[in-house]
Amino acid sequence: MSTGAAGGGGGGGDNKLYVLLVGAAFLGGGVYAYQTVRGDKQRYQDRLTEIASRPNKAAAGQPSAYIQSEAPAVEATETEEVHEQVSEPQAAPAAEESSPPAPAVEESSPPAPAVEESSPPAPAAEESSPPTPATEEPAPSETTELPPAAEPVVEASAEEPAEQPAAPVVEDEPAPPSEPSPPELTEPPPAPVVESVESVESESTAAAESPAAETPEPQSEVVAESAVDSAPSPAKFPSHAPYLLIGGGTASFAAARSIRARDPGARVLIVTEEPDLPYMRPPLSKELWFSDDPSVTDTLRFKQWNGKERSIYFQPPSFYISPEELDSAENGGVAVLTGKKVVHMDVRGNKVQLNDDTEISYDKCLIATGGVPRNLQVIERAGDEVMERTSLFRKIEDFKALDKVSRNAKSITIIGGGFLGSELACALGRRSTESGLEVIQMFPERGNMGKVLPEYLSNWTTEKVKREGVKVVAEALVKAVTYKDDKVEIQLKDGRVVKTDHIVAAVGLEPSVDLAKSAGLEVDSDFGGYRVNAELQARSNIWVAGDAACFYDIRLGRRRVEHHDHAVVSGRLAGENMTGANKPYWHQSMFWSDLGPDVGYEAIGIVDSSLPTVGVFAKATAKDTPKAATEKSGTGIRSESETEAVAISPVASSTPAPTVEHHKDDYGKGVIFYLRDKVVVGIILWNVFNRMPIARKIIKDGEEHADLNEVAKLFNIHED
Repeated sequence: MSTGAAGGGGGGGDNKLYVLLVGAAFLGGGVYAYQTVRGDKQRYQDRLTEIASRPNKAAAGQPSAYIQSEAPAVEATETEEVHEQVSEPQAAPAAEESSPPAPAVEESSPPAPAVEESSPPAPAAEESSPPTPATEEPAPSETTELPPAAEPVVEASAEEPAEQPAAPVVEDEPAPPSEPSPPELTEPPPAPVVESVESVESESTAAAESPAAETPEPQSEVVAESAVDSAPSPAKFPSHAPYLLIGGGTASFAAARSIRARDPGARVLIVTEEPDLPYMRPPLSKELWFSDDPSVTDTLRFKQWNGKERSIYFQPPSFYISPEELDSAENGGVAVLTGKKVVHMDVRGNKVQLNDDTEISYDKCLIATGGVPRNLQVIERAGDEVMERTSLFRKIEDFKALDKVSRNAKSITIIGGGFLGSELACALGRRSTESGLEVIQMFPERGNMGKVLPEYLSNWTTEKVKREGVKVVAEALVKAVTYKDDKVEIQLKDGRVVKTDHIVAAVGLEPSVDLAKSAGLEVDSDFGGYRVNAELQARSNIWVAGDAACFYDIRLGRRRVEHHDHAVVSGRLAGENMTGANKPYWHQSMFWSDLGPDVGYEAIGIVDSSLPTVGVFAKATAKDTPKAATEKSGTGIRSESETEAVAISPVASSTPAPTVEHHKDDYGKGVIFYLRDKVVVGIILWNVFNRMPIARKIIKDGEEHADLNEVAKLFNIHED
């Protein structure tokens, strides 16, 4: 029994152990099955939620259509497009590989307070998906139940830098091990997105510190950046120019050409207030008025006295390169920046400021600003009606405007008896015979060009102008100007009254020295203009040429000259010195004036009618006219045929000279000498052309001559 009992007891113990093991197994299996079913159910619910959110993701992939219906303002629309474009490259892979977290980001963005309290990256979520309406999303409580591991799917691209897009979210709420982030989330976004991410990042930081209602404020800043990027780029020009030339006239162009000749790879920038490329001014008051082409004001092409056609521009547009190309041009070039004015110079910083606040630095600078035409104070004080009917003459626009006036007005009065006034009077006088235009010229002197020509020659010139159809009013001092009964009334101090439709003030030029104050440059109190040394330098790296330069003449003292030849030669020399030539300006510039194609003169030195003069004249022939002179030289701009290289002494003619004549009525051709201390300081060649090198040498020598008749032989005026 003991054995049976023992065996029975042992068998019963084994059965119990078996039952316990089986029960434990069933219990463990049940627990495992329960957990498995529960997990599957959870994953099933998550999957359904992800599928339900796919329409919203599809809408997010089409921002333009969605924004049009939801955005309240244009600025917000453009901002949303920027944000959605930034987030789109990473949002797409996240939806497929990490589906549950994606709705969490979109659903957490509308309730701003809840998102801001739960995690710092919430503002980025708002900016990355601003148009999502809260009414179509699940309750905010579901946000906390969803795993936040995939928040970087959208937020990382909109807020965090490319190196660690998911860092802020992982630190706040680590992701469950069963839901690892896909490898794509750790990769940096595409390069083009990085710039936008950085711009949005700085704004999202500001948004985290402010209520959600203030979100549009940083959005408007993003809109501004986006608008700048998408807008057409404005015209660019170099911020630095090795050679900067201020002014677009003759002196500036001559300097540019000289610089390029000595430095073939030079980069030259010309800044001009005018809208035109560099052009010559003399034809504006001469040949252009005698053109038969009705479209001359548009073409600005004219026939010279020799019949050859020419443009007023020195070079066609193809000669220049655009300012945008100046930095990159392999062989350099000359660029012209039109319509810009230099208003300030920083000589210490070697830079200038334009009228649009743009700054351009330079290595070497030329000031060739020329001058502005003067007006009479009595006209400036006369009121708007008079000013509207008054023209100053200097630029292409002035020529076009006066041409139009001359075709519509019945009467034009020119005030001024100098070079410009006399040339315009003759030009308009020719037109008066065709259209019946009344042309009046008045001046305070006794005759035309009375300040330059000796009295007898001035009187002869006045008669010549009258024969051109001009009514001359000499010794006229203007007292007042008024507008009355559709006419401009000019009251003279002697009681005379002149009624006209339009006034042309040709009373001189005022040198442009506006930059003197900011640049600290000296302006001459006697002659005006910037004072420069013999090398045309105002500072160590600043030169001045043309009308604005008051230079030291090694023979005649300090001077300022307002003529084409001086602009050419001084500009050329300044350009050479800017490239290191270090040459003094000893050239005696010439000037010329034509009273039509039949009468003209060339002058050099100091030609002042207050000086003693001696004139030697001879009978003129058909060859002694401006027209014949241009036919021989081949150019209408006679100073272009000038040369400084005159090394040999001229040979005098063997023909005996007649007695010096001062009062002969017929001054066909001749030479007028201007004396100071018995030394010739100025010479006028009256209808004598292509002899200027001889005159230049006489003045340069500075010798006292006992018999000027013998000196006149050097010009061969007595030869047919």
